Amino acid sequence: MGKGLKYLFIVQGEGRGHLTQAMALEKLLTENGHQVVGMLVGKSQARQLPEFFTRAVSAPVQRFDSVNFQPSSENRTVNMLKSVMYNVEKFPQYLKSVLFLKDAIKKSGADVVVNFYELLTGITYFNFNIDIPNISIGHQYLFHHADFHLGESGIVGTEGLMIFTRMTSIGSCKKLALSFRDMPDDEGKRIRVVPPILREEVLETVPERGSYIHGYMLNSGFSEDVMKWHAAHPEVELRFFWDKWSETPVKKVDDTLSFYLLDDREFLRQMAGCMAYASTAGFESICEAMYLGKPILMVPSHIEQKCNAFDAVRSGVGISSDYFDLSALLEFAAGFTPDEAFHDWACSARRRILEELVIL
Repeated sequence: MGKGLKYLFIVQGEGRGHLTQAMALEKLLTENGHQVVGMLVGKSQARQLPEFFTRAVSAPVQRFDSVNFQPSSENRTVNMLKSVMYNVEKFPQYLKSVLFLKDAIKKSGADVVVNFYELLTGITYFNFNIDIPNISIGHQYLFHHADFHLGESGIVGTEGLMIFTRMTSIGSCKKLALSFRDMPDDEGKRIRVVPPILREEVLETVPERGSYIHGYMLNSGFSEDVMKWHAAHPEVELRFFWDKWSETPVKKVDDTLSFYLLDDREFLRQMAGCMAYASTAGFESICEAMYLGKPILMVPSHIEQKCNAFDAVRSGVGISSDYFDLSALLEFAAGFTPDEAFHDWACSARRRILEELVIL
């Protein structure tokens, strides 16, 4: 191998998926003689940067204010009017963030910028003459693929998502579309279809079938669904992860219901031993559940997650619902057969993605 390349990561800080992707990608690059010189992570008042991320990465982390969606009063779904008003008010701060990104990119010494679906990266490349190649990575870029057929989903409001996704990738020399399945590249749109990049810890995990349901909710307001179902079915053990940072690391409601603050090691351990998985349809955790052969219930909290759920249901690995209908999950799990092809697809990720990232 020749001289290693230097990479700068810019990461959307919402949720868990983009963060774990960045963690896995840093390890892949460094193991192959390259260097990640920095990670610029978007932040908001509604989210904290999880300790598992800062603990796992080696590159220095810097934060910047970024566009984010505001939850409804019940903290379940996205309130679009509230989100628009909030982000308009924060616009002057985002201008400062764009200037910060421009300076950070130019001073980084990086050979390649990798953008994990951060909107302000696209805006920065649109407004300034930056000659460092930019590669965008995320499941969302698959929605633009000519063979994806998002229009068949029946989901209302996808036009806005498509515009947002296109804006994140302004200036990108290629878009790596993470996919549940192999598909041909869409060369006309510079879309390269690649497997999800799962962390080594996931690839090395040996799953077992336990007697509890494992879960993750992006917005803690969904806990009301879980507690309501639990009251009617106290015999089924439930272990759910959430981002309610005002709570203790483990909130034990009773002998069969516990809520955990997001911790990636514990999350994966619980995933490995569950009988089924319920989540708000984040792409990364769906992939982890698929790899470990777990039946999935998806409860999307916003438009992007609805598209994730549509794609996963189409793959036959789970079901989708407007609420945490754990009875439906148990019924689905009874006749579930894991997707064996996904296991091999996911295992090819390291080679495929490394080939796309090494720009010579």
